[in-house]
Amino acid sequence: YDKGLSVVPQLLAQQDSLIRHNAEQSAILDSIRSLQSQWMAFAAGLVQVWRSIDTSKVSKALYEGQLKKRIGKKINDEIARQFSAFDKIEYSNRNIHSYNLARSIRNTHIYSLTFFGLTIIIGVLTTIYIIALISKRIKSLAKLAEDISQGNFTHVSDEKKDELTNLSSSLNIMSDSLRKNINELKNRNAELDKFAYVVSHDLKAPLRGINNVTKWIEEDMETELSPKLSEYLGIIGQRTKRMEDLINGLLDYARVTKKTDSEMTDVTELVRQITNDIVPRNFLVQIEPLPVIFTERLKLRQVFSNLISNAVKFSVPEKGSVLITCRELTSHYEFSVKDTGIGIEEEYHTRIFEMFQTLREKDDKENTGIGLAIIKKILDELNCSIRVNSNVGNGAEFIFTWPH
Repeated sequence: YDKGLSVVPQLLAQQDSLIRHNAEQSAILDSIRSLQSQWMAFAAGLVQVWRSIDTSKVSKALYEGQLKKRIGKKINDEIARQFSAFDKIEYSNRNIHSYNLARSIRNTHIYSLTFFGLTIIIGVLTTIYIIALISKRIKSLAKLAEDISQGNFTHVSDEKKDELTNLSSSLNIMSDSLRKNINELKNRNAELDKFAYVVSHDLKAPLRGINNVTKWIEEDMETELSPKLSEYLGIIGQRTKRMEDLINGLLDYARVTKKTDSEMTDVTELVRQITNDIVPRNFLVQIEPLPVIFTERLKLRQVFSNLISNAVKFSVPEKGSVLITCRELTSHYEFSVKDTGIGIEEEYHTRIFEMFQTLREKDDKENTGIGLAIIKKILDELNCSIRVNSNVGNGAEFIFTWPH
């Protein structure tokens, strides 16, 4: 009881601070506080009786006046009823709060999922936009690179400040440099072509003069020439003829890089025409089925003409034979020209494709050593290759590739 005197007021004060916003509960709590004060007055009388020395009169008065009338019980019952009303309001508020809390949690989940979904959508759209933007820029750079590879030296405009901008700037610089170099190369090639024609014309004129002079000497002094002098005049004629052939070969070599028109070409018919023109009748010619391709006919004819001509030159006429075959590979054709000639030593398999390299004597009027160099240059221009399989005395097989 003594402890309650100090604790209960504190609990009521604490409760009052918790329900200050609820007027109905505050009113009930005020009623409880008033009843509690009445009960404390009632209890104080009981305590006083308990502590009194002469209790007969006081006890009788207390019993007749208060206990018999159940004043304390009525107060307690009223306090209990007030607390029940208070609790009813409290539980009602709690239910409302629980409902509001559950609704708030539910709404929070909905808002969270909605925000999460929107975040994902925005992230995906942003990623798509960035990828599309970068892809567009990369495509423009790829288009520029493709244009450069095809000889169209354009520019790409990119004002962003990132790594791709550095790449586009580098490509633009490269495009300018290549345009300048290509223009310079075209000018140099034009100058070289002009130089080659001028030099060939200037060189051929004195050669023809020397050749004419030797013929005039032979005609005018035919009866006075000694056998030795006639031999020397013949050597002069052979040398001038070889010099003229070398000049013509150099001109042919210089013309190799010039672009020619492409057309549908029946390679079988092309090779048959070449063999009919340059292969002797006593030669055995075998031509396996060859493809029909869209290509630079003149250059392909030049390659086959040189190879077949060499096969005839370096074969014994009575036993000569030429076999021309082809097989189709993934990215190109592989042609073969095989003869039964004198063959080539292995140490010369690479050197024969260089300028003026020949297996015959330098004085041989039929050989200048330029034919295979021309073939090699044509194939290099087309990113193709040529090789030879041969041994001395067992003929030679020249194998070269040609684009589809």
